[in-house]
Amino acid sequence: MQVVWFKRDLRVYDHPAIAQASEVGPVLPLYVVEPELWQQLDASTRQWDFVAETIAGLRKDLGKLGQPLVVRTGQIVSVLSELKDRGLIDVLWSHEETGNSWTYQRDRQVAAWCRDYGVLWHEVQNHGVFRRFKSRNGWAERWDRFMARPVSSPVALEHIDIEPGYIPTARDLGLRDDLCVGRQSGGRNAGLERLNSFLTHRGKRYQREMSSPLEGAVACSRLSPYLAWGALSMREVAQATEKQRRRLPPHAKDWRKSLRSFSGRLHWHCHFIQKLEDEPRIEFENLHRLYNGLRPKAPDAELLAAWSKGETGYPFLDACMRSLQATGWLNFRMRAMVMATASYHLWLDWRAPGAHLARMFTDYEPGIHWNQVQMQSGTTGINTVRIYNPVKQGYDQDPKGVFIRTWVPELSQVADQHIHEPWNAQNAKQFLGKLYPESVFDHLAAAKAARERVWGVRRSAEFRTEARAIAAKHASRKTRRNAREVARAPQDQKQLDLPLGDQ
Repeated sequence: MQVVWFKRDLRVYDHPAIAQASEVGPVLPLYVVEPELWQQLDASTRQWDFVAETIAGLRKDLGKLGQPLVVRTGQIVSVLSELKDRGLIDVLWSHEETGNSWTYQRDRQVAAWCRDYGVLWHEVQNHGVFRRFKSRNGWAERWDRFMARPVSSPVALEHIDIEPGYIPTARDLGLRDDLCVGRQSGGRNAGLERLNSFLTHRGKRYQREMSSPLEGAVACSRLSPYLAWGALSMREVAQATEKQRRRLPPHAKDWRKSLRSFSGRLHWHCHFIQKLEDEPRIEFENLHRLYNGLRPKAPDAELLAAWSKGETGYPFLDACMRSLQATGWLNFRMRAMVMATASYHLWLDWRAPGAHLARMFTDYEPGIHWNQVQMQSGTTGINTVRIYNPVKQGYDQDPKGVFIRTWVPELSQVADQHIHEPWNAQNAKQFLGKLYPESVFDHLAAAKAARERVWGVRRSAEFRTEARAIAAKHASRKTRRNAREVARAPQDQKQLDLPLGDQ
């Protein structure tokens, strides 16, 4: 009996683990809802609701193949022990997971259980992240080769007489209410719709508009939660993107630039997760150790709360935080800005604001998230220190103030010319400190002080020595990517046969 344990791979299409398991014997597809996992600091109701919807869709897809998904709630080793007692597990299959520290420790417990009970555990590569990868040399070429492999199609499954089980609600798991009214819907079908609409019409101005929180909400792919939880595979997205690129007519310059840019970000997805795979301490420790002690470890509770709620007195920054609260998504440039503001202007240690953002993001992917949190906080030692000016970013990305007015209605009395700096308005006394808070920091003075502190660390010879070692282990390598390998990949992707749409 082959048990396929689903984790962040909630699909039947391009699922190598279930494809390989089905060649060996009957397959019992299993998802274990682990209450302790959902009580971690980086978990939230919006994430579970997305996952629950995706699990429900996966159960239907597996049912069409002959055996619905079996759902159990509890500790994974207890669930496996129950299956063992019933003679329902001989071999365990799963995809390799690069998750948070809790999932890593859980997997060690599963490995120990398998050894004790004589159960063979096969972990199959899920996307372009490689276990026990000793050097980044050649990583990009390996990524290209992996993405060029044929995708595996769903296979028929033998029905097993077992109770499918109940998919719990967020309240069942003891999760707090989370008013994320604009959250994206979970499930593979929703992910396929986003992929198709992006590649056929939404993505045409992707390169130009992805930095705007307003326009980017449409022009960006919005595939991140479906990739994070595995409703779509990275390989099928990479191949669909390259297939669409080859269809473009010669004059489609905007499309070519946009798809080239998007393809590069698919590489980045796995590039960052690879860092956490290679060095799990990134979730908890400064990557560059000379930054230890630079910021107070205990955050200023009032500043953290003002930032989290979108009540800092800086309209564009507050609009971004409120939009994130309501939708579970924010475009990349704005994610960088809100984290950098917490780290530099408010001088908060990255761990507390990083945990808040992790909970807010429906598409939370630990490998990407914690690397980006440290990058935007200046603690990696190998990335450029970028101290975003929250006022300038507003002028650049929301020049007419449309985004601000959408999320900060308290400023309805402010004239357009002052919407980014309401303290300059003639009627400022009527709403500042009353309807809308006064600014909790001076963005120019705070940026100057932060720059001096960070560069004070970076100037030393000891800093440069460790930075070189970090770069040797984690930095990307410049290389020619053979994108045509993806184009030549054998495909059976009828459901991703994308029309040209309005191109």
